[in-house]
Amino acid sequence: MTQTAIQNMEQRAVDKPRKTVQDLIRQMMPEIKKALPATITPERFTRIVLSAISTTPQLAECTPKSLLGAMMQAAQLGMEANTPLGQCYLIPYKNHNVNEVQFQIGYKGLIDLAYRSGEVQTIQAQTVYENDEFEFEYGLEPKLKHKPAKKDRGAPAYYYAIFRTKSGGYNFEVMSIEDVTDHRDKFSKAANRGFSPWSTNFDEMAKKTVIKKVLKYAPLSTELMRNLSTDETIKSTITEDMFAQPDETIQGELNDEVPAEA
Repeated sequence: MTQTAIQNMEQRAVDKPRKTVQDLIRQMMPEIKKALPATITPERFTRIVLSAISTTPQLAECTPKSLLGAMMQAAQLGMEANTPLGQCYLIPYKNHNVNEVQFQIGYKGLIDLAYRSGEVQTIQAQTVYENDEFEFEYGLEPKLKHKPAKKDRGAPAYYYAIFRTKSGGYNFEVMSIEDVTDHRDKFSKAANRGFSPWSTNFDEMAKKTVIKKVLKYAPLSTELMRNLSTDETIKSTITEDMFAQPDETIQGELNDEVPAEA
């Protein structure tokens, strides 16, 4: 795709009225088709996005470019947005008085990406409740022991994630419930809004947070780093990389998260 074609498409996104965002999505079908993996048809993907707009009307009030950017992120990763699968979410929020869409990978989507890398043998996250038997220790001889209570487990107290690579390496990360809520308040731009997964799926978002932390200690492929770097991002411009084939690799790194706005 030429830069002129991209600029023309970008201008159409600016000129198009918000009320016709569905028409804009359908207009983008050829580009969406190029980015989608074989497991998702363009028609199904479009229905998923339109359904997301129907269930979260605030998405239609966001800039078309940020909506298209979030759509293409989901397409390139082969994920379904805003569905019970919990793979990824399109989150509307106000950024410097402009309504934009943030792309956010879900707990199950993050696990799927780790397995897709081909380097991870096992990865999981667990909730530890107040009455569970739980102890952990870092250092030269780290250990982690979790024995769930048989009944009356109480309220969540900790979350932990572990991974083991195919070569035998492993690591774990533990966060208290206070650590998780502090992280949410610092980094989530829409945590307290009803459409945020932090409001609707706190447990899964907590697990995602601790998995993302433990993956920083894993041997990451360039492709996995590239995929993880798309989490909690906003695309405010339409660029050529949005339309790259899913199997193309782009040099990147696991970016640090950006604090939420006050």
